[in-house]
Amino acid sequence: MKVRFAPSPTGYLHIGGARTALFNWMYAKSQKGSFVLRIEDTDLERSKKEFLDEILESIQWLGLSFDEIYKQSERFDIYRKYADQLLKEEKAYREGEAVILKMPQKEIKIYDLIRDEIVFDTAVLKDQVLMKSDGSPTYSFACVVDDALMEISHVIRGEDHISNTPKQVVIYEALGFKIPKFAHLPLIMGEDGGRLSKRTGAVAVSDYKKMGFVPEGIVNYLMLLGWSPGANQEIINLKKAVEKFSIKKINKASAVFSIEKLKWVNTQHIRQMDLEKLTDLIVPLLKEKGYLEAEFDRKKVESIVNLFKGRISILEDFVDWADFAFLKEIDVSDGDKEKFFTDDAKKRFKLLADSFEKLEVFDIKLCEESFRGLVDELKIKAADLVHPVRVALTGKTIGPGLFETMAIVGKENTIKRLRRAANL
Repeated sequence: MKVRFAPSPTGYLHIGGARTALFNWMYAKSQKGSFVLRIEDTDLERSKKEFLDEILESIQWLGLSFDEIYKQSERFDIYRKYADQLLKEEKAYREGEAVILKMPQKEIKIYDLIRDEIVFDTAVLKDQVLMKSDGSPTYSFACVVDDALMEISHVIRGEDHISNTPKQVVIYEALGFKIPKFAHLPLIMGEDGGRLSKRTGAVAVSDYKKMGFVPEGIVNYLMLLGWSPGANQEIINLKKAVEKFSIKKINKASAVFSIEKLKWVNTQHIRQMDLEKLTDLIVPLLKEKGYLEAEFDRKKVESIVNLFKGRISILEDFVDWADFAFLKEIDVSDGDKEKFFTDDAKKRFKLLADSFEKLEVFDIKLCEESFRGLVDELKIKAADLVHPVRVALTGKTIGPGLFETMAIVGKENTIKRLRRAANL
């Protein structure tokens, strides 16, 4: 049992292609079969190395290892050989330099593993070009020759390829090749009901990686676009999903891509992630921003990551929300200064800073005791001081627990920021 994923390096690997690769890989693994990666680069002018590199990196990032890899650009002699065979057998003819297959008039029936029986009438099809006048093979011809010689047993691809199927079946039959089983996946639609576009989420997998999505989240969400592990389960890792996978359970109906649902799935995987692994993913982003030197306090960074772990949808969230823990000075918006830094608040900032100066140990427990002591002394509500202090320390109106935040900012910076806010 052997399947293949056949991307064209004329563009980056998009979400639709990634889902096709994933379903092929899952089917291969669930059946103890092989997964072949075939690079369809017969368009020599539009195929680019940068696209190929991105496709390979994205497939590996998603965790979809392949057993064999081929490039069609290295197989032109093979296609010419089979085109010559069809010319000799008078099943094809030349038109200038091009080789064209004679289309027989017949009814073709295929059994699709997702859609059941599909019937085609070749009367509506023209004779098919096999080799173009520039000596390159057409998509359908190279596809058939390769699938046969690579012994692909199951062709799993998007339903936009259904129209190619009768043309390819005719080529299989003309060459005397065994016809593989077919499965055509439902299309992925945007939330607006139209085809998935850049506006509705059809960007490259590498773009999602840059945005801070994790591969486990992307893979989990992609498998939900047309398939379900059952029992209303939505969060599942790849290994468990393979154990439950059945191609018969893929939906015929189009799947709808939702960036909000993708973020929710991604959040669940980040929450489940080992703290050390999550920190490994976040450290390069912090270095890129200049928040970390080459040598840094790993334990401190882990404690900051742990503080935000349950809130992060994408890794970029952490960089945006936790910047106050890495910056020497923070910015506070004019609107927040006006709202939170009242004359009363400024007096309280000074008193709190004085209280913190006396602490020999600056930890969560003692920060809270000091804070609550001042609240009682001033006979105010804790909330009257919590929000202004949070803004003074972080430049933000929301965040993790205030006393955990203080412990992470540290005694020196906490006092410095409170005094700075008092003097603004």
